[in-house]
Amino acid sequence: MADKAVGEIDYEAEYNNRARVPDHPAVLNRWKAAAEAAVAAHAPETLAYGPGDRQVMDLFSAGPDAPVAVFLHGGYWQALDKDWFSGIAPAFLQHGVSLAIPSYDLAPAVRLGAILKQVRAAVDLTRARNGGKRPVVFGHSAGGHMAACMLSEARASAAVAISGVFDLRPLIHTSLNTALDLDTNEAAALSPIFWPIPDGSTPGGTILDCVVGADESPEFLRQSRMMADHWGNNGVQTRYEALPGLNHFTVLDPLFDPESALVGRIVALAKQ
Repeated sequence: MADKAVGEIDYEAEYNNRARVPDHPAVLNRWKAAAEAAVAAHAPETLAYGPGDRQVMDLFSAGPDAPVAVFLHGGYWQALDKDWFSGIAPAFLQHGVSLAIPSYDLAPAVRLGAILKQVRAAVDLTRARNGGKRPVVFGHSAGGHMAACMLSEARASAAVAISGVFDLRPLIHTSLNTALDLDTNEAAALSPIFWPIPDGSTPGGTILDCVVGADESPEFLRQSRMMADHWGNNGVQTRYEALPGLNHFTVLDPLFDPESALVGRIVALAKQ
């Protein structure tokens, strides 16, 4: 293989987070243990939002009149499901906020556009069960991408995108695209950086937080900064924050702590 040109980005190194963080299995094991404990302590209601086996979501209820947030999990649209992330629910329940966590079908069995349709259905069902009030939608990695999509489409009252990818075109140059099978046109069409920007004249639905671990790759830092700057320069209330000492996996650690600033921010957005 020829040497890389000076200044050329190694997209595989930048975007392949499992390779970048060798001890990620230990973090995932912590997620799974916390999830099992949370389900044992706070049995969720499992709701079908579509016909498929994975088109279900767990609803951890804080009461019939509680505000609701929706968490969209990551895994590059090709791994994991709701059962890995139940452990974040107790932090929100402690603040009186219900939490919905959907699963969705994965690539390569379905294309990314179909996954977005499923997430729309899950968010819309959450809204319907919440008296028509749009929920706060937050998500990690692929889920951060989809949270921004839901805000663009006015399905969310606010979005918190944690380590999101908002321009998918760089993924074409990585092994991650083996399952996604994106070409340049499809990647651009599914990138929220190019989607309609929420209308600032509409009450609510115009807040986007882009949060990323300060120890993540330069490309992940750039993606979050780029998205916050672009929408912020066009009327959306945006925040960019790089959390010190956290990588692409440990960036979720604050969601397990009811006293963390990140949980506090999402709770405040849900209650506004």
